[in-house]
Amino acid sequence: MKQDIRDYKRLIGFVKPHLWVLALAFIFMLIYSVLNGLSPTALIPVVDNIMRGSEITIPSHVKAPLFITLLIDKINALPTMRLVTILLVGALIYFLLRNLFDFFHVYLMNDVSQRVVKDIKDAIYEKLLRLSMYFYSKNPTAKLMSRITYDASIVRDSISTGLLDLILRPLEIISHFTVVVCVVIFFGIPLRFIFTSIILFPCILLPAVIISRRLRKITTETQEKMGDINMTLFEIITGMRIVKAFSMQKYEYNKFKNQNIGFYKLAMKAVKRINAIGPINEFTSAIYFVIVMYLAYRQIIAGTLSWGSFVVFLSSILLMLKPVKRLGKVYAVLQQSLAAATRIFEILDTEESISEKEGARELAILSRHVSLEGIWFKYDKDYVLKDVNLDIKKGEIVAIVGLSGTGKTTLINLIPRFYDPSKGSIRIDDIDLRDVTLESLRNQIGIVTQEMLLFNDTVTVNIAYGDKNYSRENIIKAAKVANAHDFIMGLPLQYDTVVGERGFKISGGERQRLAIARAIFKNPPILILDEATSQLDTESERYVQEAIDRLMKGRTVFVIAHRLSTIKHTTRIVVLDKGKIIDTGTHRELMERGGLYRRLYDMQFRDEY
Repeated sequence: MKQDIRDYKRLIGFVKPHLWVLALAFIFMLIYSVLNGLSPTALIPVVDNIMRGSEITIPSHVKAPLFITLLIDKINALPTMRLVTILLVGALIYFLLRNLFDFFHVYLMNDVSQRVVKDIKDAIYEKLLRLSMYFYSKNPTAKLMSRITYDASIVRDSISTGLLDLILRPLEIISHFTVVVCVVIFFGIPLRFIFTSIILFPCILLPAVIISRRLRKITTETQEKMGDINMTLFEIITGMRIVKAFSMQKYEYNKFKNQNIGFYKLAMKAVKRINAIGPINEFTSAIYFVIVMYLAYRQIIAGTLSWGSFVVFLSSILLMLKPVKRLGKVYAVLQQSLAAATRIFEILDTEESISEKEGARELAILSRHVSLEGIWFKYDKDYVLKDVNLDIKKGEIVAIVGLSGTGKTTLINLIPRFYDPSKGSIRIDDIDLRDVTLESLRNQIGIVTQEMLLFNDTVTVNIAYGDKNYSRENIIKAAKVANAHDFIMGLPLQYDTVVGERGFKISGGERQRLAIARAIFKNPPILILDEATSQLDTESERYVQEAIDRLMKGRTVFVIAHRLSTIKHTTRIVVLDKGKIIDTGTHRELMERGGLYRRLYDMQFRDEY
């Protein structure tokens, strides 16, 4: 319960920037509650007397206040037709005002909820942009997408419906309770009967509270199941070629169908409990009514309560039942929202393992060397890198080779601080990377991988990504150096052509050349190439390799190459095995010494050796 209160307070904290909208909604809500409390049924005695042509009289046992007596005298003094006109016009004005204020307070509360959801989505997205790659290695993309879409939408109900009812229903209860108090005072109803009736009120809410506690667990399970469905959809849509190639449509359909059935069953469990609250509330209200009737009858038999006074009191109490029952349903809505909020806060509270130190300084352009000193790194328990030491001078081209899973990609991912070493440090010109701003570090690094992501935007935007003040001339120059200009000019809109999601409208070789053009346009002093040609055909590889050769000129380069023929002319080759550097040297030196590099090379080029 304490955690629920903390979570809801935190959720309501998102409302603070929009308090002015909430305040306006509260004013309209207050006016609506007052108007709603002033039920038109109060005019029935007036209408009744008009129809009968007699004056309004106050029963002798009623202790009416002076202002009511004076008001009745004034009404009795009015001509009948004038009184009818006033009543009809007054009724129209009453319903107009009540419905206007009803509309405005509901509209403004929904406005607040939409603003809050927008802010929550912004906060999640901003947090996701700051979290390290380690976080993404542990959390599937589709499940994260579910947090920012499905969960955030559920939270909306806690503001639009939940917060509205938390404010409005107590106001209505207070409004109707005021009427009850007036009835008690004016009709002289015994106080012990009042206390007994009011004490029974919480019993109406008890079943809703019990059901709602179970509802929160079901909602959490439902949200997890929705994450699984999103993950399946994401995998199938992005991997549709593989699904069709292996004729797995039926298998994948059944897999999705079973997940969908699971989601349906959980959703219906939630629906069953939410919709059970209404009938159960009605039944408990009926029990309340029966008990009050029994107690009232005993009072009437004892002569301490008249039937007329009881009917007036009961009608006033029944007006209070509706908002009380509504509060029971609100608790269920809040439990669902809190389940979603908990999952959202899990992301917002995730520790940022890669962050800038306070007072981090700008990193000057590389002038001397990049050094890795005593690097140890692990994702979970076992170390992937073990005591790695390297010193790369400015302008060197260093290739990192080794068997799959030996830590090559992990090593180069430490340079732009996608991860931080578990032990040791990486320095540029003797400055620890943890002491500089991430932006100034990453501005000096260009990355080209075997699966370089292109965005669903134009060729121009993809090449100039990260530069808002780009010039078309520089983009074309970069494209020409990357051997991309010719194929771009053959596209329907040339540089204004949208390449599609992940660049699916162009070939793999063309995507790779655009990625190289992006790196050339950025013009970084440090370049990382992660198996940039491993998945290309011979002709595409030739174009890409030519572009890479131009790109590497004058830069400090880290290369991971699947095809060892592409790294023969690098300055130095580093051989990794089980996370350790076991050998370094030029291609010729390593071939002469034999060892792992020679074995890897011979495996690829048996025909040449």
